[in-house]
Amino acid sequence: MASPRPFSRFEFMIAWRYLRARRAEGGVSVMTWISLIGITLGVMALVATLAVRAGFRADFVDSVVGANAHSTVYYPPGSITNELTDEIYTVPGLVEDYQDLAARLAAVPGVTHAVPTVKGQVMASAGDRANVAEVLGISLDDLKAMTRIVNPETGYGDIDALQGDGIAIGMGIARELGVGVGDKVTLTAPNGAKTAFGTTPRIDSYTVVYVFSAGRYDIDRTRIYLPLDEAQSFFNREGVADEIQVFVNDVERIDDWTPELIGVAGQGAMIWTWKDAWGDILSSLKVEDDVMFIILSILVLIASMNITSGLIMLVKNKGRDIGILRTMGLTEGSILRVFFLCGAFTGIIGTIAGVLLGVALSLNVDHIMTFVNWLSNGGAWEPSVRGIYQLSAKLQAADIAKAVGLSLFLSFVVTIFPARRAARMNPVEALRYE
Repeated sequence: MASPRPFSRFEFMIAWRYLRARRAEGGVSVMTWISLIGITLGVMALVATLAVRAGFRADFVDSVVGANAHSTVYYPPGSITNELTDEIYTVPGLVEDYQDLAARLAAVPGVTHAVPTVKGQVMASAGDRANVAEVLGISLDDLKAMTRIVNPETGYGDIDALQGDGIAIGMGIARELGVGVGDKVTLTAPNGAKTAFGTTPRIDSYTVVYVFSAGRYDIDRTRIYLPLDEAQSFFNREGVADEIQVFVNDVERIDDWTPELIGVAGQGAMIWTWKDAWGDILSSLKVEDDVMFIILSILVLIASMNITSGLIMLVKNKGRDIGILRTMGLTEGSILRVFFLCGAFTGIIGTIAGVLLGVALSLNVDHIMTFVNWLSNGGAWEPSVRGIYQLSAKLQAADIAKAVGLSLFLSFVVTIFPARRAARMNPVEALRYE
C-alpha cells in the first residue's frame, strides 16, 4: 500500500483537532497559550521597532539633506591682502568663477542644481537679546529650491522679499531673539570693513521677511539666510563665493558623484558630502538597528521555545491516540507532521497577530508618543537632544518580511524535537496500560 502524501488533508485535520480540544481532553496546554501570546508580542515589538527606526532614519536624512547641501565643492584656504595696510588675511578657499563652475557642475548627469554660497559666523542681536548664528548667502531662486526651508506649512512670511536688507531666519533663533516678520535683527561680523587702522567689525541691521523651520533643532536655532550679493558685501567676498553646494537626485548614492564632481571642478577641488558630515550618526543608527534586532530576536526565540514545552505536554497527553493512529497504519512521518503542524499553527497564528498589532502600533506611534510626552511633561522627546521634533514610523516590506521570516523559522525549528519524539513513540508501549 502506498504511503500517504506528505501534509495530507487528514494530517492538517488531526493537528487542528488537537489544538481545538479542551484541556480536559488532553488538548492545548497553558504553555501553548503562553507561547502564542509571547510570539505575538515579540513579533509586534519587532515590527514596531523596525518601523520606528526606519522612520527615524528617514526623517533624520530628510531633515539633513532638505536643508543642507548633498555635496559641497570647495577649495583649500587662500589669502587676501588689505591694499591700505598690506596686511594679509587667511580666508576659506574662494571660488572666483562661481557662476561658470556652478553651471558646469549642474550639467553633470544626476545633479539637480548647484548653488554658489557665501558662509560666515555672526552675532545676531535684537534689543537686549543675542545669539551666535550661521549666515548663508545664496540667491533667492536657489533658496526656493530647498523644500525644507521654503515650506508654507512650516514657515511664514514673504520669501520673495529676500532682497536688499531682507533676511530669512530660523524659527528657533527667532524665538530666542524675540523677533518675527517685519522686525529688525542686527548682525555683527568680526572681520568687517578694512581701513588704514586695521579691520573693524561690520555691523548691519536687516529686516526679517521670512521665518522657517527646517525640521532640525540645530538648524532652526542657528541659521540665517541672506541674499548672495548682500552676503558677499557683508563678508568681504565681492565677486567670489566660498563654495558650491551641489544637490543630486539620489542622496543615498551621493558618493557615486564625487569623482565626476572633482573632475569638473578641476585641480585642487575638494568634496565634502552629507555622509561625511553625518557619517558618525548614520553608523551609530546602523549599529543600534542591528543590536535592537538581535535583542528582539532573542525575545521571539524565548517565546518560541515555549512551543516545545507545550508540544511535549501535548505528546504526553496524546500517547494513547498516537498508539491507535500507528496501529491504524499511520507512519512515523505522518505522526511527525501532525505534531509539527500543531507547533507550526501556533507560530503562524502568533506571527500573523503580531504583524497586525505591530502595524497598528506603527501607524499610531506619533499619537502614542504625544501621549507619553504629555504624561512625562515633555521629557520623553527632547528635540535639542535628538535633533528632529517628532518620532515617526516607516513601514517597509523588507522589515516586515524579516520579522515574519525570523518568527516562522524559529517556530518551525523548535517544533521539530517534540514532533520527532511523538513519531518515535512505540505504539505497543503507548497502549500497554490502556
